[in-house]
Amino acid sequence: MTADAVAAALGRLRELVRAGGGYGEVRAVLGELAAGPGGLADLARAGRLLARHAPSRTAPDAPEEIGIAVTGHGTLAALVPSLTAECARHGLWARVAVSDFDAYVRDLRDPSSAVYDAGHRLVLCVLDPYVVLDELPVVWRVDAVRAAADRALAGIGALAERYAAHGGGTLVLNTVPLPRSWSHQLVDLASRAELGVVWREFNAALLRLAARHSRVVVLDLDPLVAAGGPAEEPRLAVYAGAHLSEELLARYAREVGHLARALSGRTKKVLVVDLDNTLWDGVLGDDGPDGIAAAGTLRGEAFGRFQRVVKQLGSQGVVLAVSSKNEAGAVAAVLRDHPDMVLREADFACVRANWEPKDGNLREIAARLNLGADSLVFADDSAFETGLVAGSLPEAAVVRLGGEPAVHGHLLLADGWFDTLELTEEDRVRGAHYRTEAARAELRADTGSYAEYLRRLDVRVGIRTATGGDLARVAQLTRRTNQFNLTTLRMGPAEVAAYAAAPGRAVLVVTAADRCGDAGVVGAVFARCADGVLELDNALLSCRVFGRGIAAAAVGRVLRQARECGLVAVRGRYRETAKNGRFREFYPSLGFGREGGDEAAPVFRHGLDPLPPMPGHLRVTAAFGTGPLSGRPG
Repeated sequence: MTADAVAAALGRLRELVRAGGGYGEVRAVLGELAAGPGGLADLARAGRLLARHAPSRTAPDAPEEIGIAVTGHGTLAALVPSLTAECARHGLWARVAVSDFDAYVRDLRDPSSAVYDAGHRLVLCVLDPYVVLDELPVVWRVDAVRAAADRALAGIGALAERYAAHGGGTLVLNTVPLPRSWSHQLVDLASRAELGVVWREFNAALLRLAARHSRVVVLDLDPLVAAGGPAEEPRLAVYAGAHLSEELLARYAREVGHLARALSGRTKKVLVVDLDNTLWDGVLGDDGPDGIAAAGTLRGEAFGRFQRVVKQLGSQGVVLAVSSKNEAGAVAAVLRDHPDMVLREADFACVRANWEPKDGNLREIAARLNLGADSLVFADDSAFETGLVAGSLPEAAVVRLGGEPAVHGHLLLADGWFDTLELTEEDRVRGAHYRTEAARAELRADTGSYAEYLRRLDVRVGIRTATGGDLARVAQLTRRTNQFNLTTLRMGPAEVAAYAAAPGRAVLVVTAADRCGDAGVVGAVFARCADGVLELDNALLSCRVFGRGIAAAAVGRVLRQARECGLVAVRGRYRETAKNGRFREFYPSLGFGREGGDEAAPVFRHGLDPLPPMPGHLRVTAAFGTGPLSGRPG
């Protein structure tokens, strides 16, 4: 973007926020600024503007609010504008509270301090090199650094443990860069090398804290420093106590924005890619199969490298799809037989090769996968196609690849669209789950009525008490499931475990399989017993298995079990969001009557007589183990 274009974008942003609405357009403007050559600095300017104009909570597209507490060792005020803008890009309004200078020990040691406030979903404890370096004597050797690093690590570890035990959000720590102005105070190379080892061991130990505490995330700053720009600005470090540069803080804020998006259930699920000059060099329709390349030439190798990036994402649960203006048969032949291809036909859950507008193709891909368009990331080298999709489907993320294939991978990964807190085994096979939809579609096409299709599908549903191995998957469902998520309680593994361990409570998992494949854990129910009534605090179901009666079967089986346990009623709650409105009548459809609550959060009650009939096309097995549905509700 030129300076004039940036000024125009900021002016447009100013008018939008003053008007108190248009937040979809606000996100679009922020996306334009982020993609420009001065992206980080321009976003910080936008963040300063946004921070002065809190959004109207009544606007139909108002962003979701997220509380963020900031504490640390140095001056961190420069972090706020970048945090504000980065969160706003993802539909989140950051309510940022910055603590006093060098207050992180005090803040995290005391569970009554402001950083422990329940409204803070993220607590950023920003560490810098001086948590170690300030403890060195005037004349120092590497042994002194090792001792100071060990003391700092022990202190930080104790603070992380305290927050994990008493905090309600996610604590974010970070590794720290080693300033050259300190490493080169050692004049012999052997000592510098030893210092490098000590420093890396310190950072490695910080990173391991995340594995010890499920409420703790540690961001690695090394890749951010490697991306360019100074880690420290000497004058600000000396005169203002700002020990990390504004550019590095802006890169850090971008990573925090990705984390906030994941915690809020906004992680993208599907990558839709173009083919010509995106996955391979050349135009298939003009050049033919022999004229395209993803290996063997310098440009071809760049496309092959990009294919490897895409395949790596697919191996971790990102669902891959194609939207290309090409003949379907020719595309299938290339993906099946071309020797250069890293990606093959089986890697894609859906391939739309035709001459239709790509925004329509993306809508069809989303419908085919039973997802909203906000689950999609679209990557294309054509400015026309990316502009069309950005204008027609603003809820989808658009990656403008441009004409240089060597940077395609960098551009795709820049915004961490698929970042998640933890990868589960369910993630690794998600692509295969979606690809079995082709077999279901074929069965549906060969069957007359939908009821006959369901009968032939032979759906098998299991509902059982969650075990330790289910906790990460259940937590992920609470964060990533937005449609059938009846109260939208976002939880981490530790919170799921705490809920399951509490007396009179149970977390149930729902599994599904049919003649086309095993879908694994697709849903969860959070239940607790109080005064003879089973309270359903939440029920979730993956959109992958909609339309098969699985949720009705699972909750129906819970109702039957509640009656067998001697309970008098089951109460279900619903809290309306922008995504789950289609399931507002789920509980009434099973015979629940309205008991209370308000229009946005009604409460429903089932008296357990009569029980709803179980869907006849599926089989249900149950294993309730211990807890309120074990037959010993106590």
